[in-house]
Amino acid sequence: MRLLVATLPILLTVSLYGQDYLTVKDLNKKAEKQYETAQSHINAGQNTAAIEVLDKLLQKEPSFIDGHLMQADLHLRQRAFAKAESGFETALRLDSTYAPLAYYLLAQAEFEQQKYAEAQTHLKVYFATGKVPQKRMTEARQLLRSAEFAAEAIQNPVPFAPQPLPATINTDRPEYLPSMNANGEFLVYTTRTTPRNEDIFISQRQDSTWGPGQPLDALNTPFNDSSPSLSADGRAMAFARNDRSGNFDLYYARQENGTWQDPERLPAPVNTGGFESQPALSSDGNLLLFVSDREGGFGRLDLWATRRNPDGSWRDPQNLGDMINTPLNEQAPFFHPDGQTLYFMSKGHPGMGQYDLFLARLKPDGSWGRPYNLGYPINTANNEGALIVSLDGKTAYFDTDQLGPTARTQEMGNADLYTFDLYPDARPQPATYVKATVRDASTKRPLRAKLEFVRLNTQKTHQQGLTDERGQFLVVLPMGQDYALNVSREGYLFHSENFALSELTDLTEPYQLIIELRPVPETDISVEKPSAPVVLRNVFFASGSAELKQESIPELNQLKSFLEDNPERGIIINGHTDNVGEEADNLALSEARAKAVRDYLASHGINPIRLGYKGYGESRPIATNETPEGRALNRRTEFEIVK
Repeated sequence: MRLLVATLPILLTVSLYGQDYLTVKDLNKKAEKQYETAQSHINAGQNTAAIEVLDKLLQKEPSFIDGHLMQADLHLRQRAFAKAESGFETALRLDSTYAPLAYYLLAQAEFEQQKYAEAQTHLKVYFATGKVPQKRMTEARQLLRSAEFAAEAIQNPVPFAPQPLPATINTDRPEYLPSMNANGEFLVYTTRTTPRNEDIFISQRQDSTWGPGQPLDALNTPFNDSSPSLSADGRAMAFARNDRSGNFDLYYARQENGTWQDPERLPAPVNTGGFESQPALSSDGNLLLFVSDREGGFGRLDLWATRRNPDGSWRDPQNLGDMINTPLNEQAPFFHPDGQTLYFMSKGHPGMGQYDLFLARLKPDGSWGRPYNLGYPINTANNEGALIVSLDGKTAYFDTDQLGPTARTQEMGNADLYTFDLYPDARPQPATYVKATVRDASTKRPLRAKLEFVRLNTQKTHQQGLTDERGQFLVVLPMGQDYALNVSREGYLFHSENFALSELTDLTEPYQLIIELRPVPETDISVEKPSAPVVLRNVFFASGSAELKQESIPELNQLKSFLEDNPERGIIINGHTDNVGEEADNLALSEARAKAVRDYLASHGINPIRLGYKGYGESRPIATNETPEGRALNRRTEFEIVK
């Protein structure tokens, strides 16, 4: 909740007759001169001097109601809340109807001192006066909601046991705005190296220990470089920099062969002539959230988002809307790799005071649900810092200046990085990741290959791209869905994998794969001597049936594309079963399933002459039939090149 202080002309009202107090019009010449001097100090921005003048004036004229109101207002501006509270109470004792706004300002002073019940009482009195302007009504209702929330939150604290990160990261300088790659190996963050300079630092986790934080010299400049957001694979980064123009803009950098390349300043319309900072990359790198003061927002600082086009350019940024953004400030977005949970800081939603931490979840229709305050004591009456959450959703990292040493200079601040176990209701959906190396099956040479992950329940692409120069890729997979992976390269047989995550109730271990692609055979291929089989791991049938499931479509289309790219090739499709049931029935079922695949390809433009099929039943197992896992491997569809 931001401190909202009324201006003096609004605060003061017309003098009444017959009162037991003094107003401006009742002052003698000397007192009136003192009052004018105080007003001159205020106009010059010299609030402390004005308070001192008013102290002397009120010692001589303790019933001067306008003086008490003016001084209390100044104390509120200077965050001297106890003094502000006392001043407003004195004015209201002199006349409870003279300045109705004093009830609202008194409630502000009480709220900032965690006197939530008193704040609620005085806000309700303020509403009852019937003299609340519409603009002030909105602010007062927001303050009342925050006071109600804070009072309840303190009575119902959430689990919170923060621990500082080690001295290899936290130093006598401020550390804040953290980010981490998907597997938790690298932590990047901002360090204020001087009162006027910020740099990006990086630390690598070695076993369970964080190594020394080092400045990322390849990206740091003499200007402010801050708020890094690391990609899931740790090989790309968005960050903010203020150059010679003095404005913060967004930049994007990539690693090649282990070296950070020169960053690119993102062009318009992402960057404007105003303030763009605190970027947050989605796990697939195609969504970028950030903070901006550009036109079209709801407050001074709003959260915005832009998506990457297939050609690498960025679309016009879109405001996240009034469910997230408020007339006050929102900052520090973090979009969890589950693809649906947003964490951010806000002053405008009901909270404990100042910046609080919130989460919001995407609904199935793509709109945002109502933000959820993370609760007390994660949030306090002070400013809370930026928060990120681990891939499994169980561990949070954040920056705060409320828990650590206080001996640092006010000019530098004292923020440090902390970690804590995030309580279940505030967790995102857990996710895992696939990290793989693609290489030539014969030479073991790393390959640049195309990869595509598909959500099997919707047949929509989850993520696609290319392996890097080392043949590697890392892709995050949110739990609760099943995925197909197809890896392909011209001149090679494609490879598929299946990741069944829809039925898992707990996080699975990350997938570490070596994928070997076999070249398309050039010679010595025939029906009698076919190529080695390629298993179609994402072709599925209804139980005991040859009816293809819809989840099979992406894989079948991949096979169709392969045949279109290799028009001289012919294949034979083989069906296999486990040993459950009668042998004759299994043989018939396997042949019917192979034929179903052949019929799909033929009906989608592949010449049937190029397509053979055969069922082997249970006669060619590739694993034991004594376990469910082995039987699942034996129930398979594959193809061989025969021409």
